[in-house]
Amino acid sequence: MMKEKRFTVRKMTIIGVLGAISAVLGMTPLGFIPVGPTRATIMHIPVIIGALMEGPLVGGFVGLIFGLFSIFQAITNPTPVSFVFLNPLVSVLPRVLIGIVSFYIYDILKKVGKEKIRIALYLIWIGIISYLSYGIYINIKSQGSIWLVLINIGLIILTLMIVYFTITKLKDKALDIIISTTIGTLTNTVGVLTLIYVFYAERFVEALGGDINTARKVIFGIGMTNGIPETIIGIIIVTSVVGALKSRR
Repeated sequence: MMKEKRFTVRKMTIIGVLGAISAVLGMTPLGFIPVGPTRATIMHIPVIIGALMEGPLVGGFVGLIFGLFSIFQAITNPTPVSFVFLNPLVSVLPRVLIGIVSFYIYDILKKVGKEKIRIALYLIWIGIISYLSYGIYINIKSQGSIWLVLINIGLIILTLMIVYFTITKLKDKALDIIISTTIGTLTNTVGVLTLIYVFYAERFVEALGGDINTARKVIFGIGMTNGIPETIIGIIIVTSVVGALKSRR
């Protein structure tokens, strides 16, 4: 009974600590990275850390705090598209799912062979680099913004650095963490943008100054623009933190 009580207190403490980090990120610009007219976020990182370290309950609660502060940010520091985050289905539900999905993916990966995990990870890297390379090709062909080309080149370089670090330093030690972080991050990005498309597609694109007839294309583009940096940053931080904590355990 006493052991269970300490375990519960520990979970509550971790929820409080990670929730406080999410609160700080939500109340300050630290949690949001401007990407065009929208903001990419790193607030998903405490959610994934909580889920991988203490389970889906902790991850879900930290995700709830993340979602509530998304609403807070939309009210106190609005952008032209902040109205979509006033809907809890958009701002809260996908954030709660981050912790749940991350944990169960992590739990499943621990039970499969390392070779299968390695193949899945390589496919993720190839997909990211292929998409970024395609973006460079399209921008050069259409004589688009040189800044988009440079951003894509920078993201490719950063991705290759992570691939090198993963292969040479981590080897098989953190493959499950990396894949869980990637899928957890995409749960946030894909979940939020899918619900935006369902509820606010035309209004959202119109607020961005785009053609409402290209709503699907615009929202998909935002997903890739935000999702890749969020995934890369998440991999770097979550792998470092969770790897270090699990090693100490």
